[in-house]
Amino acid sequence: MDKKLQTISLNKVPNHIAVIMDGNGRWAKKQGMNRVFGHRNAMTAIRDSVDGASEIGTKFITMYAFSTENWNRPKFEVDALMHLLVTTLNKELPEFQRKNVKVNAIGNISSLPSKAQKTLQKVIDQTKNNTKITLSFALSYGSREEIVNAIKNISKKVVNTQLDIENIDEKTINNHLYTFNLPDVDLMIRTSGEQRISNFLLWQMAYAELYFTEMLWPDFRKENFFDAIIEYQNRERRFGKTSEQITSNE
Repeated sequence: MDKKLQTISLNKVPNHIAVIMDGNGRWAKKQGMNRVFGHRNAMTAIRDSVDGASEIGTKFITMYAFSTENWNRPKFEVDALMHLLVTTLNKELPEFQRKNVKVNAIGNISSLPSKAQKTLQKVIDQTKNNTKITLSFALSYGSREEIVNAIKNISKKVVNTQLDIENIDEKTINNHLYTFNLPDVDLMIRTSGEQRISNFLLWQMAYAELYFTEMLWPDFRKENFFDAIIEYQNRERRFGKTSEQITSNE
């Protein structure tokens, strides 16, 4: 058993972990290669993170794979990323099945190339009955766009008298987000030293603990993942309450 895993309290693990996988381009540059080389070497970090999450009992992990803003990158890089998505999903499907991983996707999936959409849907369909952990890929995802779309859809229901405006609450909004079937995020991990959340799960991370590391994503391993969990468990999550209130409820 991993020594760091032994120090983790399995009764206090985050239920939903979000990950901003940053630093692929910089990692590739250090190797004297183009950015795509970095993306191709990111899968080990994904596997290690999902394995680590499964080992501690986390039920949901969401990876920021491709943002709405990423469409503005050079065409060759976008095309390479879409091709990599297809080949990686096909290659990893047997492992998802073996490890009981349910695959999910959030974002404007209809904007992806048709081959990517079909492959993604195939993997989602074939893993839908897996129960160990839900791995969500955020693809063509932007949180502001997600919230705007939710407001539009809620507004249509109000106009069509399907929904009373006085009955709109947080649950209503949650049910109209891409993440309607996911819980709120407990812990967000971002690699590469950048300390921002970059339009990722803004609503869902309202009370998430944020963990930033200088490590570039392709170098991130299970032991680094466990470091984030240990840091998370050393923090006090108050949700607006005082320390005394939290202590008295334990």
